[in-house]
Amino acid sequence: MTPEHQPPTGTSATDTHDPLFGPPPGCPAGALGPGGLHRLYGAGAEDLDDLYERLREQYGPVAPVLLHDDVPMWVVLGHAENLQVVRSPSQYTRDSRIWAPLLDGRVKQDHPLMPHIAWQPICSHAEGDEHLRLRNAVTSAMATIDHRSVRRHIGGHTQHLANSFCERGRADLVAQFAEHLPMAVLCEILGMPEEYNDRMVQAARDALKGTETAIQSHAYVMDALNRLTLRRRARPEDDFTSHLVMHEAKLSDDEVREHLRLVLFAAYEATANLLANALRMVLTEPGFRARLNGGQMTVPEAIEQSLWDEPPFSTVFGYYAKQDTELGGQRIAKGDGILFAPAPGNIDPRVRPDLAASMQGNRSHLAFGGGPHECPGQDIGRAIADVGVDALLTRLPDVQLACAEDDLRWRSSIASRHLVSLPVRFEPKPQQDADMPPRAYAGPGLPADLRLPAQRRESQGAALPAAVPPPRPAPEPPVPVGAPARGPWQRLLRWWRGE
Repeated sequence: MTPEHQPPTGTSATDTHDPLFGPPPGCPAGALGPGGLHRLYGAGAEDLDDLYERLREQYGPVAPVLLHDDVPMWVVLGHAENLQVVRSPSQYTRDSRIWAPLLDGRVKQDHPLMPHIAWQPICSHAEGDEHLRLRNAVTSAMATIDHRSVRRHIGGHTQHLANSFCERGRADLVAQFAEHLPMAVLCEILGMPEEYNDRMVQAARDALKGTETAIQSHAYVMDALNRLTLRRRARPEDDFTSHLVMHEAKLSDDEVREHLRLVLFAAYEATANLLANALRMVLTEPGFRARLNGGQMTVPEAIEQSLWDEPPFSTVFGYYAKQDTELGGQRIAKGDGILFAPAPGNIDPRVRPDLAASMQGNRSHLAFGGGPHECPGQDIGRAIADVGVDALLTRLPDVQLACAEDDLRWRSSIASRHLVSLPVRFEPKPQQDADMPPRAYAGPGLPADLRLPAQRRESQGAALPAAVPPPRPAPEPPVPVGAPARGPWQRLLRWWRGE
């Protein structure tokens, strides 16, 4: 016997006159479930961006939807309403143990989204004093990260990756760059650089995709994190994991492992998506390349535009109502589930009436969340994207898309939209010393208008500036009288080496 599925809050099976239960004009019947609600999965939900806009038109900034197994949920489409959810811990929690469909048995333990929904002993699911204890340990460990050293690692790994394909004149910037650079840098930050390899990258991607081998891939990653935890418990070093282990909050080994998993998976997926999206925009949208070439936009500003247009996570599971309340004109009942949704929230017509308009200088997007659970590692993600994209464009200034833009494909889920591949072509380039800053190639056949301003200056004998301004350095000692002045190139080398 099929169990009866109740719609979210404020309605009943007898409210058939309510427009909530009537399919919108032109909507395919396969996209509708019990109560006439739209499914965010299956037939009719292949293009979630389009579906979100139809839901916005039908319901306004908050819409009722169905997850897998026709479990009811609210999706927040408005920018202001998304911020209201994340900034109101007295009304909404990330603790799924109060979620009504979970309590009444409609969500089974084998539900496809259970890995995202199930409560875990991590700061992003905790509240009150426990949240403060765990969050403080994570943010304190984050604060010990040397950002100059991180930028040096990003630049070095970018050089290594570029060296692996620069002589061929072609590459897939998703599989060979965007999916590798974040993992390489995160392994350095966590304190396990020896674990970075193709197997770790493939395991992380597989675990996040939810394939038939996802459980084994997840176990592979967790085994590495377990070894790291035990190693740092026995012998701490100067890395993120050691500072997490030694923090005064006294996290257990399980808590350390779970937070390492949270940092690794969340930061990896978000940054890989951000890199791929930013590179695609540079390659396919003339305005991006023109503004970069003309010096009207910096790479960090281009990254922020990408965070507006294609946030790394489309939605985040999940928030849950702690009491009966109202949101965006909808009645939300205690125990209802809510999807925080950066993708539709970032294009709310109330804040972006013209999507073609530049958002340069505006960081009020929803890409990193907000409130008590705002992403604590967003500056690391930005740095990986900023330095990585800038260094790659310096190495390959003539890089072009090697397929029709319409041939690009995405792997979409409720949580994210991941570019499958980004094939490019360019004139073959020589390898470079990975311990040195990237140098622009000024060989024959490269039109001057394809070079970034910094590259054009370098070809004329000037120095290449740093990809992203590093933290303010300590004052340099005075130069002795008669000694040659330290020029910009020498200062750049000092920054690159972390001196």
